[in-house]
Amino acid sequence: MKHKVMGVINLIHETDELERLTQGRCLATVPFGARYRLIDFVLSSMVNSGISKVAVFAHTKYRSLMDHLGSGKHWDLQHRQSGLFVLPPATDDIQEISRGDLYHFYQQRDYFNRAALDYVVITRSHMVCNIDFEKVIQFHLEREADITVVCKQQHDLLTGKARKVKMDDESRITAIQDHYGRMASDINSMEMYVMRKDLLMELVETSLAQGQDHLVRHAIFSRLDQLKVFGYMYEGYLGVVNTIGSYYRNNMNLLDPDIWKELFYQPGPIFTKVKDEPPARYLGSSKVTNSLIANGCRIEGTVVNSILFRGVHVQKGAIVSNSIVMQNGIIGEDSFLQHSILDKDVRVEAERDIRGAASSPFLAGKRKII
Repeated sequence: MKHKVMGVINLIHETDELERLTQGRCLATVPFGARYRLIDFVLSSMVNSGISKVAVFAHTKYRSLMDHLGSGKHWDLQHRQSGLFVLPPATDDIQEISRGDLYHFYQQRDYFNRAALDYVVITRSHMVCNIDFEKVIQFHLEREADITVVCKQQHDLLTGKARKVKMDDESRITAIQDHYGRMASDINSMEMYVMRKDLLMELVETSLAQGQDHLVRHAIFSRLDQLKVFGYMYEGYLGVVNTIGSYYRNNMNLLDPDIWKELFYQPGPIFTKVKDEPPARYLGSSKVTNSLIANGCRIEGTVVNSILFRGVHVQKGAIVSNSIVMQNGIIGEDSFLQHSILDKDVRVEAERDIRGAASSPFLAGKRKII
């Protein structure tokens, strides 16, 4: 990237309605697409855009986050001078942790002050997309904007939840939905913000001094008449994944080859933590149709329109249809699984019949025997 830009992935108070899938992990590390985690998409987009200094503001249940990101080497962010930094809350006090994101930014102000970079790109982790931030920065500079918000015009978010915004003919944002209400607009905020680092620090200190501590609601929403806030329209695939329904439907969308190729390879590849496992093994009794099968799987039964993560075993006579089975799941002999989501290490006993609905899939949490 030509310009000096740092990335911030803000996990503080992300909207999370994934029920059991986030019972023991944060939203950022929910498995997606057979071998990835939600955070991989925005993190890879930053790396592909030339952003080499990235901070992840962790909040709660971040043990799996630390394990997944490690030193950042899988994203080529292991360098000491730039690199990946996971910044957990500065305190364990529940009242402090429950405060807004600006308060946590202020607690880590030394990190921002020491970074010799001019601009900051702040994102969430639940926006599944592949975006070139260099184009967003160029738009930001051409418009001489104070803040640029990445937006997507999309009527159906597949039950995902996102703020709506309104813009004038010059792409200047005139209104931002305070939360997830009923604003009459099909333009959605992707919760990605570009601004100068010194403006961010000014907004942090000013808002906190006024008893306000939320970035969007207080620092941006209340200053639309004072700041030049523009919307950059993103044209690629977007999946807003923060509900069970949106998780299921966006995973199923990956079975469309055109969507899969666009999301994972355009404009750059999506990286994730590499695990050395043998290829999937398909026995003579297996039958697989229109499915994503990760490494380490063993298929003896039938898999149709489904996504299987690493190490899943579908035993002889079992049928998996329109379902998502996460790492090390076992589907017993002659069992039938349809419209279901199974978290990691779930075992389905032999001759069980489990059926959900496309609009409301059956969900089983970790290490459960059914």
